[in-house]
Amino acid sequence: MHQPYIVGIRFQRVGKIYHFDASSFPDLTAGDFAVVETSRGKQLGEVVEIVQEPQPANGSWKPIQRRATPRDLLIRQLWQRKELEALINCRAKAAELNLKGVKIVAVEYSFDGARLSFLYSTETEEKIDLRALRRVLQRIYQRARVEMRQIGPRDVAKLLGGMGACGLETRCCSMFLTEFSPISIKMAKEQGISLTPSEITGMCGRLRCCLIYEYEQYVEARKQLPKRNKRVVSPKGEGRVVDVFPLKDTVVVEIEDGALHEFSRLELQPWDELEALRRKSEAPCDRHENGGCDCGKGGG
Repeated sequence: MHQPYIVGIRFQRVGKIYHFDASSFPDLTAGDFAVVETSRGKQLGEVVEIVQEPQPANGSWKPIQRRATPRDLLIRQLWQRKELEALINCRAKAAELNLKGVKIVAVEYSFDGARLSFLYSTETEEKIDLRALRRVLQRIYQRARVEMRQIGPRDVAKLLGGMGACGLETRCCSMFLTEFSPISIKMAKEQGISLTPSEITGMCGRLRCCLIYEYEQYVEARKQLPKRNKRVVSPKGEGRVVDVFPLKDTVVVEIEDGALHEFSRLELQPWDELEALRRKSEAPCDRHENGGCDCGKGGG
C-alpha cells in the first residue's frame, strides 16, 4: 500500500500543528507555504514538519490544494493589515453598545477574506450576548462572514505576549507552547513550590504552565527516596528524614543528637526493614525447642 506524504502545517507563528496530505506535492518541504481548506475557510500556512509515521485522527487527511505563490503571501499580508482596522472598529462599536466585561483581543481574516473572526474574552464565566455587536459588524463587513469567538485567559496571554511572571522576556505560551496542558496545585506541591499565588500564578491569572515541565521527574525521583518523617539508618547513625531534594537524589536527616546531615539515597537504609531483620535474627527458629536446630542460640 502506498504511504501518503503527510506534512504538518502551522497557521500562526506559535500555533497548533495540523496534518495535511501533500501526496500531490512530493517536493513540498519544511519552510514552504501552502494553501489548504479548513473548517474556518481557506487558509495559508507554513509547512513545519514531515510526518514520518502518520496516523489519521478522523479516518483521513484533507489534501493540500496548492503550493503558495509570492502573490498568495502578499494577499495574506494585505488581510493582516486590515485586521488592525477591524479590531479598532469592533472595540469602538462595543463601547457604543455599552458592552461591559468584554475585551476584544484580536481579529483574524481567512486567507480568501470570506470569514472574519473577532476573538474576545470575558471577565467572568457567564456567557455574554454579542448578537447585537455581530449584526453591526456584519453590516460594516458585508463581503465576509462575521463570527465572534470566545477564548480563554491563557489564549489571551499567548496572543498579547509580553514578559512572563518569572522574568523571561517572552512568555512560554508566546514563545514555544502550541497547546495548553492541564495544570493542578498537586504539581506545585510535588515540587515543593510555595503555594503563594504570586509564586504559582502566571500573567493570565491561571496556574503557570511551567509547573508541568519537571513534574514527572519529581514524581519519579520521589518514588526512590524515603518520605519525610521516615526513620532511616545513615552513616552518622539512626535519624528521621526532615527534607527531600528529589532532583539531587538526596535527603536531609536529623540524627538523634539533633544534628542535620544531607545524604544521598545510596547512603541510607530504611530503619524499619533493618529492625525487622534484627528481630528475626534474635527470634528462635521453629525447630529450636525440638532439639533439631543448629542455630546456636542456646537452649530452650
